[in-house]
Amino acid sequence: MRVTAALRSTKRSPLLQLVKSAVATLGAWLLAGWLIPGPLPVFAAIAALLVVQPSVNQSFAKALERSIGVIVGVVIAVLLSLLLGPQSWVVLLAIVVAMLVAWTFRASTGTGNQVAISAMLVLALGSSDPDYAVNRILETLIGVAFALIVNALVVPPVLTAPARRDLGLLGTELAASLDRLAAALLSTQQPAQLHELMLEARLLRPMQASAEASIAAGEESLTLNPRRAAKGEVAEMRALFDRLSPIVTQVIGMTRAFFDHYDDTLADEPTVHAIAEQLRRAGHDVRLAVQVADVAPEPSAETSAIPALTAPLQLKPPASGHWILIGSLMEDLRRIRGELVGDE
Repeated sequence: MRVTAALRSTKRSPLLQLVKSAVATLGAWLLAGWLIPGPLPVFAAIAALLVVQPSVNQSFAKALERSIGVIVGVVIAVLLSLLLGPQSWVVLLAIVVAMLVAWTFRASTGTGNQVAISAMLVLALGSSDPDYAVNRILETLIGVAFALIVNALVVPPVLTAPARRDLGLLGTELAASLDRLAAALLSTQQPAQLHELMLEARLLRPMQASAEASIAAGEESLTLNPRRAAKGEVAEMRALFDRLSPIVTQVIGMTRAFFDHYDDTLADEPTVHAIAEQLRRAGHDVRLAVQVADVAPEPSAETSAIPALTAPLQLKPPASGHWILIGSLMEDLRRIRGELVGDE
């Protein structure tokens, strides 16, 4: 099972990605073969295959990596062949020298590997003829350019749907966590219920990380992408995420404080009822925020279009020994309100 997991991905890449890679590889092969007669255009095909990536920005980075790696590798191969002659062991020496050069200049792993592979291929398949080396460089550039054009023109992907989905799920669960904490403040809790409440609050962290990764992927997919109409949409999702992220921290902190300082008399504290009401209002405003941003997976008909948090909560000092917990909840609630209404 472990070997299978190492060889297989958790999901297939889109079929469109496969089609673009095939078109770029075949087109680069045919074009390079027509423009540069001679050996089979292996360098052009490999370049095109590697350069087609899920986004235009990634393709451009891969194009630079591939082009620089091939040029440096070919130069190393030609120089060593001219100095040492067409000996078989020169191929091995070229690989080592290429790796050392890449290491010396702190090249990325992909660039370093490309330098070594290019040097090996030139010596193993070609010759030390400078014309041959130049043709291989030109062949690579043809493959790179053709792949960039294909990836830019054939429906460049804009990854807004996953970002919208994950951000909507985060907002919905965050509002639900506020509601659960409000309900827990007003009722007697058993140890199992407290642990469940704490566990559900902690699950906000992986949801937050997933939403952040999806939004970052959406932003990256728009870089150098001709289809930039969705840029404002992704920017709005990033702004909403930046508002919700501190609230995630506050909700987890409030739940932890409630878990640590809970006792059965807490529900009798008058100020707790006011805090619970504000938590419900905060949950309402979180739902409203994700609905306004059009990322809510299932908009709730019960959510009013009017924000519920209209003024800071003013409380008198608690009359019981719960002042530590209530003070902590009040401070976190103040910060939540600041994020929702923009007071901070």
